[in-house]
Amino acid sequence: MKKIRTYNNIAAKGLNKFPADSYLVDATCETPDALLLRSHKLHNEELPESVLAIARAGAGVNNIPVADYTPKGIVVFNTPGANANAVKELVLASLLLGSRGITQSMNYVDSLASETDAAELHKKVEAGKKKYGGSELKGRTLGVVGLGAIGAKIANLALSLGMKVIGYDPKLSVEAAWQLSSNVTRAANLNSLLARSDYVTLHVPMFEATRGLMNDDAFSAIKEGAKLINLARGELVEEAAVISALDSGKLGAYIADFPSEALIAHEKAILFPHLGASTVEAEENCAEMGATQLIDFLDNGNIVNSVNFPAVSMERTTGYRVTFANDNIPKVLGTVLNLLADLNINVLDIVNKSRDEIAYTILDIEQEPTPALLDQLSNVEHIFHVRSV
Repeated sequence: MKKIRTYNNIAAKGLNKFPADSYLVDATCETPDALLLRSHKLHNEELPESVLAIARAGAGVNNIPVADYTPKGIVVFNTPGANANAVKELVLASLLLGSRGITQSMNYVDSLASETDAAELHKKVEAGKKKYGGSELKGRTLGVVGLGAIGAKIANLALSLGMKVIGYDPKLSVEAAWQLSSNVTRAANLNSLLARSDYVTLHVPMFEATRGLMNDDAFSAIKEGAKLINLARGELVEEAAVISALDSGKLGAYIADFPSEALIAHEKAILFPHLGASTVEAEENCAEMGATQLIDFLDNGNIVNSVNFPAVSMERTTGYRVTFANDNIPKVLGTVLNLLADLNINVLDIVNKSRDEIAYTILDIEQEPTPALLDQLSNVEHIFHVRSV
């Protein structure tokens, strides 16, 4: 019986993916094989030695100390694209909020609640119409920073609204490129995108290289009066810099999913309580994807959508399966194959992939691996994790 420890409220559709006859899913199990979580922070938390994998039901993994877990052979998964439609729809709402003065006009109407004279009320309503008319999105330019699963959907949506779209993503994958309309103009760098965009929306992960991506230098390059949308991560934007840009008028509005005391007080900031991926559908999609990935890894050793290990999958046929992870240096795989040959163990199938400093191999062999064999494989230099699946 494999054990899954859960954190947060994981959607039932995801939990129901685990076969009841072979999986125990519980929030308190003491020796879990894997963890399934959303926003729970694992930093400074002691992890049971039994844990083989962690699935984050969402795209970002800044609540997981990935670098600490990789040398232990712990595979960390995320669920890219599972919440893409939810975020896409909120970006659409953000574009409208930034263009039409919707929240400001609603607040204005609310302020008229005490007006009892119908003629005077009509007069004030008409005055508000003139003040908060706004502008249409059609013909405006949207800059999309990050063209992954979410960014590509937003770029295509904006084109369907009649907007011009500029995209910037120095690490654009082939898979993501296939999802992107050919009508999206590629920017050579971030400043080029900022200088030409009436609206800018951020869709990049948060790590040290992107922390404070939107800083004083970025805002000095941005088009006068542009509106910035940030539904990705609060840390992508330096708070003091965005407030300064709003105060000076360089930035027309900041629409974000990450409220703070200073931003809440600013009249040009439109803030949500972290709604981006909070739809029922998005939470279900993320939970189902996370559960499916854990099951495939625990049952078959396959890795799909890991943030720290290469993508490796091989169909199961006959034989017995062994997987191992090692430092990505020459001769490790050759040493393993020679060891198996010396033991007269026939290899039925094999797949080996690498990612940065990590290599991962799935081996199907003809005979059941003994504890002695697994121990021998573990003792091969540069191998740091071995498992019989």
